[in-house]
Amino acid sequence: MLALKPYQQRVEDLLHRHFHPHCAPDPLASAMRYATLDGGKRIRAALVWLTGEACGLPPEPLDPAAMAIELVHAYSLVHDDLPAMDDDDLRRGKPTVHRAFDEATAILAGDALLNEAFELLAHADDLDDTIRLRQLRTLTAAAGSCGMVAGQMLDVETTGKPISKAELEHIHTLKTGRLIQAALVMGAAPSNDYETLAPTLEKLGKTLGLAFQVHDDILDVEQSSEILGKPAGSDAALDKNTYPALMGLEAAKVYRDELIADCHHLLDTLPFRQPVFHQLIDYIAKRSH
Repeated sequence: MLALKPYQQRVEDLLHRHFHPHCAPDPLASAMRYATLDGGKRIRAALVWLTGEACGLPPEPLDPAAMAIELVHAYSLVHDDLPAMDDDDLRRGKPTVHRAFDEATAILAGDALLNEAFELLAHADDLDDTIRLRQLRTLTAAAGSCGMVAGQMLDVETTGKPISKAELEHIHTLKTGRLIQAALVMGAAPSNDYETLAPTLEKLGKTLGLAFQVHDDILDVEQSSEILGKPAGSDAALDKNTYPALMGLEAAKVYRDELIADCHHLLDTLPFRQPVFHQLIDYIAKRSH
C-alpha cells in the first residue's frame, strides 16, 4: 500500500535514530534493534499519525506514541515466538530473536522494549503532562494484564480446546484489538475533541483488530511461509483456535468482509475526511502477509 509508505519510513527512521547508539549492553542492545528495525507493516504507528492528522494535529508531538506502540508490538512478538509460547523459528522473514541470539536474551529484549515504550511516552516533552498521562494510561491498559497479555494468556489456555465464536472474539479483542484501539485513541489524545471522539475510536479499533486477526488466520491457511515471512500452517500445527477452523475458510472470509464494512461505517460517523484512512482499512483485508 503506497499510502502507508511515508508512515512506515517515518517510524523506521525514528527508531533507527533512537537505537543508534543505545545505552544497553550487547547482546541486549543488538537483540532490541534486531526485534524492532527493518521489518513490520507499522500499521499501529500509522494509525497514531493518521488519527492525529484527521484531528488537525501535526505529526511531531505524536512521534513518541507511534514509536512506543511499535515497541510494545515488537516485544509481544518476541515473547510470542518463544519456545514456551508458539515456538516459532521465523518472523518477518528472518530467524526469531531467540534463534538469532538465545532464549534468555530474547526474554530480556522483550522486557526492555516494553519498558522503553513507556519511557518514550514519559519523555514526550512536546505534550502537556495531561496528554502524556492520557497516552500512558491508554497504552498501559491496552498492553497489560487486562488487555493484550490477558488475551495472550487466554490464547494459551484455550489451545487445543473447543471454544465458541464469542470466546474467540473475546481473546482477539484483547490480544490484537486492544493495541489497535490504543493507536487510534493515542493519536486523538491531544485533540480538543478527544472526549467526543474516543468512544467511536475505541469501537473502530476493536472492529479493525478483529478484522486484522481474522485475515491473519486466513493467511495462515492460504499463504506460503516465504510470503508470510513466518511458518505457514503454524496455527493448525499448534491446534490453535482460529476463525477458519471454527467457521470454515469461506465463512471466515465473509465475516472478515463484514467487519471491514463495519469499520468503514464507523469511520464515516467520525468528522474525518481522509481517503487514506479508508485505504488503510481495506489494506487490512487485502495484505498478503
